[in-house]
Amino acid sequence: MQKKLAIAILNWNGKSWLEKFLPSIINFSQNADIYVIDNLSTDDSVEFLQNEFPVVKVIKNDKNYGFAGGYNEGLKKIEAEYYCLLNSDVEVTENWTEPVLQLFEKDSSISAIQPKILSYNNKNFFEFAGAAGGLIDNLGYPYCRGRIFDDLEEDKGQYNDETEIFWASGCSLFIRSKDFWEQKGFDERFFAHQEEIDLCWRLINSGKKIFYTGKSKVYHVGGGTLNKQSAQKTYLNIRNNLSMMLKNLPFPSLIWLIFFRLCLDGAAGIYFGFKLGFPHLWAVARAHFGFYGQASGTWKLRQKHQKDKFYQTKWLIFKHFL
Repeated sequence: MQKKLAIAILNWNGKSWLEKFLPSIINFSQNADIYVIDNLSTDDSVEFLQNEFPVVKVIKNDKNYGFAGGYNEGLKKIEAEYYCLLNSDVEVTENWTEPVLQLFEKDSSISAIQPKILSYNNKNFFEFAGAAGGLIDNLGYPYCRGRIFDDLEEDKGQYNDETEIFWASGCSLFIRSKDFWEQKGFDERFFAHQEEIDLCWRLINSGKKIFYTGKSKVYHVGGGTLNKQSAQKTYLNIRNNLSMMLKNLPFPSLIWLIFFRLCLDGAAGIYFGFKLGFPHLWAVARAHFGFYGQASGTWKLRQKHQKDKFYQTKWLIFKHFL
């Protein structure tokens, strides 16, 4: 019988992660169907899954679509009321899905939910990619409760609450399938990084809520695909963040804030060049050109997603500029 929840793990040459973490997912997710969406891996991930984990359903994409496109393609073949998009380098815990499903059932206006995300390598501390729920500052920079820049808090129960947030991490993202497809899924032009923030922002603009629950926790390794110091990650984060702002920001913040951000990014690029080397300086420049190249298409998408009235959450600081 088809279950309400489908756990979808995107894989690209991640056999070692699947071997390590699938047992905990299977053991602690009896109320869910489990899928691996394979982005045309060149290792033997698919054969390994079919031989070692026959309970897991495998969906094979015909090419590597990246994070955004890979999920969009794979989820078309999955029927469930709720999706959980789970990174392959995540260890889940007992009863991790129940608090999330209870929140969904309690409030139909909640579209997406994130659990507490702790570090697999230092389990008393929060993990970079999501921590205790995503927020956004008044310059459009994403950050998290439990993490600002690279500073991570120790988990002392300070975020054991259930509260509204601005964005839920794609590391472990629960979302209503209906809402995911009403928004046409992720923006595939992003390829990877910040596509979940863009999706959550669109959901907020349509009147939905994003939530965090500290009653559920997972442990994330992090950096399984792109190292934090990768110049390509710098490029994707900056380009995608600018595109996300152009698509979702309300007027009159839109024009002056993006201009200001372009200036700040230029200064950051010089800093990156000295600290991390020329590839990161060049990555910032490429990100700006990439943003300009996408601007026309981004503006067209804006027209589809924006309303005359912008809905606000308590974390959306942009309301102070309206």
